[in-house]
Amino acid sequence: MKKLLRRTARTLGGLILLLLLTYLFFFVKWKIQSSTNLKLAGDEVQTLQSDGQTFRDLNKNGTLDTYEDVTATIEDRVENLLAQMQLDEKAGLMCAHFLAMQESGALLEIPSISDPFSLITESTSATILKMKINHVQNLSGASASAYATWNNNLQKFAERTRLGIPVTLISDPRHGAVAMPGASTKVKWISIWPSQLGLAATGDTALVREFGDIARQEYLAIGIRLAQHPMADIATDPRWSRVNGTFGEDAHLSAALTKAYILGFQGDSISATSVACQTKHFAGGGPQEDGWDAHFSSGKNQVYPGNNFKYHLIPFIEGALAAHTAQIMPYYGIPKGQIKEEVGFAFSKEMIQDLLRDSLKFEGVVATDWGIISDMAMKEASAWGVEHLSEKERVKKVLEAGCDVFGGEYVTEHIVDLVKGGDLPESRIDVSARRILRDKFKLGLFDNPYVDLEKTNIVGSHTFVEKGKDAQRKSMVLLKNEGNILPLPKDAKIYLEGMDGTLLSGQFPQIVDNSDEADIIIQKLKTPSSPPKGGGLLERLIPQGRLDFPNEEKNEILTRTKSKPTITVLTIQRPTVIPEINDASKAVIADFECQDEIILELIFGLFNPTGKLPIEIPSSISAVENQLEDVPYDSKNPLYPFAHGLSYGLN
Repeated sequence: MKKLLRRTARTLGGLILLLLLTYLFFFVKWKIQSSTNLKLAGDEVQTLQSDGQTFRDLNKNGTLDTYEDVTATIEDRVENLLAQMQLDEKAGLMCAHFLAMQESGALLEIPSISDPFSLITESTSATILKMKINHVQNLSGASASAYATWNNNLQKFAERTRLGIPVTLISDPRHGAVAMPGASTKVKWISIWPSQLGLAATGDTALVREFGDIARQEYLAIGIRLAQHPMADIATDPRWSRVNGTFGEDAHLSAALTKAYILGFQGDSISATSVACQTKHFAGGGPQEDGWDAHFSSGKNQVYPGNNFKYHLIPFIEGALAAHTAQIMPYYGIPKGQIKEEVGFAFSKEMIQDLLRDSLKFEGVVATDWGIISDMAMKEASAWGVEHLSEKERVKKVLEAGCDVFGGEYVTEHIVDLVKGGDLPESRIDVSARRILRDKFKLGLFDNPYVDLEKTNIVGSHTFVEKGKDAQRKSMVLLKNEGNILPLPKDAKIYLEGMDGTLLSGQFPQIVDNSDEADIIIQKLKTPSSPPKGGGLLERLIPQGRLDFPNEEKNEILTRTKSKPTITVLTIQRPTVIPEINDASKAVIADFECQDEIILELIFGLFNPTGKLPIEIPSSISAVENQLEDVPYDSKNPLYPFAHGLSYGLN
């Protein structure tokens, strides 16, 4: 036994030593690369005085250039800057990627073992100085103050590029209580709201616009100027992993709420107080074949068995375009039967140039979804329909299709090579550069990209937090209330399954630790999922596939449900198929990723439920499988139909 322990200790010690030596090797390598990159940094920006006004001398030439002049027209500023830009600087405009930071908000040069994300992204100097990329996203941030500090540090660093082009900070949705890898992020210091599907359950355009305005203020306070949302997709297939990020399955409801959402973020026009929206995913990512997501090869096909392609355009035409969304993101999938050359949306000239630009007259930036050119650590390139092309050939095809920005890509060298090799004229690059620069100027980034650190306390303020809680309350849907068991009397003893009673007991002393002591069981269930079809890390993290519980888990739930009067809460990321659990439950509630305290407030009658289902809850798996992927509310005999929702009838 002692020999075995000694061998084990030696083995572990050897592995630890190997890891340390490996890290040391890369640490030295990163140090050398960083030192080389930092030599590319120029002087810091000074200010100029002209006619009593102060200007930033971004190109450090001692004179006031038109693009530095806040009094000049945006078009003149764009043209003046474009005329000074070198090809590699234009290429840098056309890529967006992740960028890590230190917890304090300091810039990160050397990857840290404590932040695995930093190990798979480029350093700040490589991103900003070497590749000249100036659209970046960070998934977290230790606090609002740290994030704002990072913005200011990053903008100061970007000033040391040749032309001082400011950075545009990007964000996926971050106002939810939960997060889905590759689709949204969760932070603890911002106001919490229901999922986008939950906002749809309110059916309230004024509330959605108010959310957009509050989120705009919080983003603005920390430097985020481009929102990679809302989703204007329609959830016509309940199996799709992104259902909770949509406004449901009704195109006209989605259009109205999409419009309100964008107006909240952008205002009636883009200005220095706006956050630009990158509405996604054109031309509607909902009709996934068998519900599998198009991030992955298993879901590369979008299908239209109901010949309903035009229905999926409605939220874009009546919502996003009507609200003048600044940017649009196409999805990954191949729209089967809708185009002559069956390739992913961003590779399709028929979809981007012919439909979106020429027919629908969209003149703004089109940014691809992330990772369609190069393989990423989290997933293979989603280059559906063009897998056989080289990376450079894919870049060319995307540009010829009419897109402007490559999401999640470091492909600046391919853009440069295409022009230098005569495969694309530089005038084509200029078209995209103009669109991108126009947004930066409209947002006021060239005039002042900095934020006031003393004003970050608006982020997660009491007022905004309470507004978020009010929205959560309005999103809750009461599906079933047998014998009017709800609201519970205030003295009812409850046992919680799927919630943390320790955190809630202060507000709800009715919580007991043992189900035997309880009058009522409250169980919170999440939508089931299937094992991934592929082996990529991201695919393992995104819930897809089945909507019903495996028999063993279902039987365990049913045993608990039948043991005492039970209230079942469904946290709907995707619609859950629960006919037997529904029958055994005394009450059923649809929760759209709300905080547990809000759920218990509903159960004890502290507010009256008013939400309505923005999607159907199917009655069986066979009903799901017999639905047409592109057609709304076509499930046979749904357990709960679209727009269903009860109330207590309280005054």
